[in-house]
Amino acid sequence: MKIAIIGAGFTGLSAAFELTKKKHKVSVFEKDNNPGGLAVGFEEKKWNWSLEKHYHHWFTNDHNVLGLAKEIKFDVITERPKTSIFLDNSIYQLDSPMNVLTFPRISFFDRLRMAGVLGFLRYNPYWKMLEGIKTDRFLREAMGENVYKKIWEPQLKNKFGNYANDIALSWFWARIKKRTPALSYPQGGFLQFAETLVAKIKKNGGKFYFNTEAKEIKNNTRVNIKYKMINDQWSYEDFDAAIVTLPSFFFVKIAPGLPENYKKKLLSLKGLGAINLLLRLKKKFLTDDTYWLSICDRNSPIMAMVEHTNFMDKKFYNNEHIVYLGNYLSFDHPYMKMTKDELLKIYHPFLKKINPNYQLSIINSHLFKTPFAQPIIPINYSKKVPPFETPFKNVYLANIQQVYPWDRGTNYAVELGQKIAKLITIKQ
Repeated sequence: MKIAIIGAGFTGLSAAFELTKKKHKVSVFEKDNNPGGLAVGFEEKKWNWSLEKHYHHWFTNDHNVLGLAKEIKFDVITERPKTSIFLDNSIYQLDSPMNVLTFPRISFFDRLRMAGVLGFLRYNPYWKMLEGIKTDRFLREAMGENVYKKIWEPQLKNKFGNYANDIALSWFWARIKKRTPALSYPQGGFLQFAETLVAKIKKNGGKFYFNTEAKEIKNNTRVNIKYKMINDQWSYEDFDAAIVTLPSFFFVKIAPGLPENYKKKLLSLKGLGAINLLLRLKKKFLTDDTYWLSICDRNSPIMAMVEHTNFMDKKFYNNEHIVYLGNYLSFDHPYMKMTKDELLKIYHPFLKKINPNYQLSIINSHLFKTPFAQPIIPINYSKKVPPFETPFKNVYLANIQQVYPWDRGTNYAVELGQKIAKLITIKQ
C-alpha cells in the first residue's frame, strides 16, 4: 500500500517504522525541518548533545518507547533524579513514601491520609471506576482540605487554569500509576533518537518530506493530499491511505470536507498549549540538585521548573546548566504573545525567591511555544475519545487526545503509532 503520514512526531515515526517493516510504501510529511514533534530538539555549537524545546523524559516502565529504542539499538541512560515541591518559600523533596511520611508542612495524620490515598491510586488497576469522579473533589474529601489547599490545588490550577475543577480522577490516577523513581533519557537527546529512527525508516524504503506542510486532504476514490514545500511550491499526490497525527483542530482545518457533526465533536475536545522559557546558566539554579520542581503557589507565574542538568550531566552541554520554566496555557493567553525578555521580566520576582543571584549566571535564554500540548480530560472522557477511523475512507486520526487514560508523552505516541499501523495492516 501507498500510505501518507502527516506529522513526524513519534506517533508518525513509529507508525512509519512498523509499516515500512511490512513493505508498505510510506511518505511522511513534516512542517518542521526536524523530526520529533513536541520532543523536537535543537543544538548549540559547543554542545555535544541536542536538547528538547519542551522538556521530556521516560519512566522506566515506558515499555513501548524503551522497546523501540532497544529494537533500533539506541542507547538509553537511566538515573534517579530528585523531585521536589516549592511550598511556603521552601523546597521539599517529595518523591518517595518516606518523604511523604516525614513531610514537615502538614500534620502526621494528614501525611498518613495522603500516603494512603496515593498508595490506593498507585496499586488500583481499575481506572474506569474513577473517570466519573472529579480530581479536585476526590482529593479534598480523601486527603482533607488542608492537604488539598497546600499541595494539590495550586498544582492543578497552575497546570489547568480555568479547567482545574473539571479534570477526571482517571487523569490523576494515570499520573500516579505511571510514575517511577528512576527516569530514562535517550543518549544524545531526543533529536538524535528521532533521526536514528528516520534513518531506519528510510532504509526500509520510507520517504520524508521535511519543511513540507500538508494543506488539504480530499477523499475521492483515493486519498488526495495537497502540500506546500519550503520553496512555496505546491503539489498533489494520491495515496491508498493516510494517517493524520496532528492535533484534532488541525485535522479539521485541512479536511474541510469532513461532516459537520464529526468536526463539532473533534472541536469540542479541549487542550492547552505549552510555553517554555529555557535558561542557560553558568551555575546551578536549583542548588539542592532537584531535577523537577512543582510549584505549590497559586500566585506563581510558573507551573514547574525543570533543571535538566540535574538529571543529565552538564558536560554534554558545554558545562552549562539548563533550566526550563514551563507553563501550559491557552493559545490566547497573554504570555503566548510575549518575547523571552518580556516573559523573564514577569518571572523574575518569583525566580529570585528560589535563587536570588541567578541573573548573574545567565548565558542566554530561548523561548519555545506550541499551540497544543496538554489535552483536557473531563469526567467520562472515554465516551468522547475519537476513534482512529474517520468519516473519510482510509484516513485515520492518531493524536495524543486518543491515548487516554494515559497522559501525553512519547511512550504513548509510540504506542499509538504501533496501534494505528496494526489496524491498517489488519484492515487491508
